[in-house]
Amino acid sequence: MHIFKEIGPLKAHLKHARSTQSSIGLVPTMGALHPGHLSLIEASRRQNTLTLSSIYVNPTQFNNPGDLAKYPRTLEQDLSLLREAGCDVVFCPDNAQMYSGESKLTFGFGGLDTVLEGEFRPGHFSGVALVVSKLFNIVQPDRAYFGQKDYQQFKIISRLVEEMKMGVSLICRPIVREEDGLAMSSRNKRLTSEERNRAIILYQSLKETRIRLVRGESLVSVQKLVKEQCEQHGVRLEYLTLADTENLALLSSVVSPEHSILLIAAYVGEVRLIDNLLISDSVIE
Repeated sequence: MHIFKEIGPLKAHLKHARSTQSSIGLVPTMGALHPGHLSLIEASRRQNTLTLSSIYVNPTQFNNPGDLAKYPRTLEQDLSLLREAGCDVVFCPDNAQMYSGESKLTFGFGGLDTVLEGEFRPGHFSGVALVVSKLFNIVQPDRAYFGQKDYQQFKIISRLVEEMKMGVSLICRPIVREEDGLAMSSRNKRLTSEERNRAIILYQSLKETRIRLVRGESLVSVQKLVKEQCEQHGVRLEYLTLADTENLALLSSVVSPEHSILLIAAYVGEVRLIDNLLISDSVIE
């Protein structure tokens, strides 16, 4: 496994790889890797001759400086996991490599970036689009792999690629969950054992909401019920909503299960977690 911290040597290595007609798969991460990330590596290895993972905690996508400071950083452990997973190349730059100074460039996505996560994390998706643009420009991958857990992020990046004609094929892989259903996340490392037990309420709420909406109950009534249940578990609900899978337009009811997704965000202690569930994910029991 080749490890690069600087852009120049990485680009030289990739240029040589392309000379042998290699296809390149990119798995962008912020480190603190878990099996969800490794499933993306596995998917890339199946479809490409070279798999590259980036590890970079991007400061421009954090609207909360405290959240940035507390984001888990486990580089040596991450490198070990990537090596075991068969990753070919790792790019782990510092801020000086990615930003020559304070960036003045911002992105807007016509409302797609101001709902849901965008409402509670202003500027977040502009920072995401900026760093992904940089990574795509540096690596020039044939394919890039993302997890469904950050569903809105995937739709933002899809819009970015489409608008900028980047020519990168984007692959969204299913959420990888713990045995009790908690969506795997780097932020889970910050949970205490007691908070970890409480965090399962997010997935339970999504499943219960899906059942109730398909039965015909109103979204407003279910939202009120879930908020109360979260409070009973000491979890502060930020949002639970239903949206169109394509444009994330907010919905009041399930008209088309194939085009509807439930999304949730909540604070468990000081840790903010998100999750989602496609209405059509499985048969409603």
